[in-house]
Amino acid sequence: MPTIGVNLDCPVYDSFRVRQVAGMFDVPLRQRAVERFAVQVPELDDRWRIGLIVGPSGSGKSTLARQLFGAQLYRPRCWAEDRAVVDGLGDRPIKQITQMFTAVGFSSPPSWIKPYQVLSTGEQFRCDLARALLEGQSDGTVAFDEFTSVVDRTVGRVVSMAVAKAIRNGEVKCRFVAVTCHYDVAEWLQPDWTIDMATRSFVRSCLRRPPIRLEVYRCGPATWRLFKRHHYLSGSLPAAAECYIAAWDDRPVAFCAVAALAGRKGRRRISRLVTLPDYQGIGIGMSLAETVAVLYRRRGHRVNITGSHPAVIAHCRRSPRWRSVSVKPVGSRDGRIPGYRGSLGRAVVSFEFVG
Repeated sequence: MPTIGVNLDCPVYDSFRVRQVAGMFDVPLRQRAVERFAVQVPELDDRWRIGLIVGPSGSGKSTLARQLFGAQLYRPRCWAEDRAVVDGLGDRPIKQITQMFTAVGFSSPPSWIKPYQVLSTGEQFRCDLARALLEGQSDGTVAFDEFTSVVDRTVGRVVSMAVAKAIRNGEVKCRFVAVTCHYDVAEWLQPDWTIDMATRSFVRSCLRRPPIRLEVYRCGPATWRLFKRHHYLSGSLPAAAECYIAAWDDRPVAFCAVAALAGRKGRRRISRLVTLPDYQGIGIGMSLAETVAVLYRRRGHRVNITGSHPAVIAHCRRSPRWRSVSVKPVGSRDGRIPGYRGSLGRAVVSFEFVG
């Protein structure tokens, strides 16, 4: 295993107050504060996908990351104030951009068309992460400093799991190194190796992620108000829709509404499926949809879902629990139902739940 030397070098500027502090607390004054140490690092040519450099502030994480990865260490840049974030990722195809947004758990189309400055801190962090990963695909590796430092710890865990999931299943085609002072991301990121700068230790292992335990409840249509603005359709709930929520640690995180499939006896459709932004990217929405679908199958109903969101379509195409029943490149509209919005103008794919 190779070893690299790290020099932490900080100038000490002489002043009256500096001398006061030095005298009060017996701090030795030197022209420069220098610390030198060696740490084991991974072989960069090895077949690993995810790495983690973790440790307290001032322990040399960023210095080590710069020495190891150089230009591959992502440096944040400003976003245009007068452009939507979907326009801020270069001349890449829109499909590639939306897939990367979805991969990092930034899965709300209404937010894709907003400027960076009006987004929440969590959404801004995911935009920066999506940009870093897109650029990293050309270099093969991206190191991201201050990973999850600007978001709360629930979002930090969710983002870590979303990124790990996207890299492991091949949606993101680069290696990723998180550089952070937060130890709690380790078991959610499941790195192939970890460098702990507090102990100067290198460990090669893949931690086991904690389980996510969701509780599903029947709820009234009024609950839709918590989720409506995060859904990519602006229409209201269908009449007589039956509604469900998923809760994680007693907090509502996802919503599902089921309605009759027009003109089809014994058929139901999942008409609304929304996960709150802080919890997107780790499969909570589709877990709720499948739990609800199982319930209706047991009642003797067939269950469909029609979607245009890339995350829904990708999941259903991969999963043996769903089968594709139709693809409509320009959507459709059923004129027999007054006020029915349909999917006219949107490319949609329909799937049936087969259990």
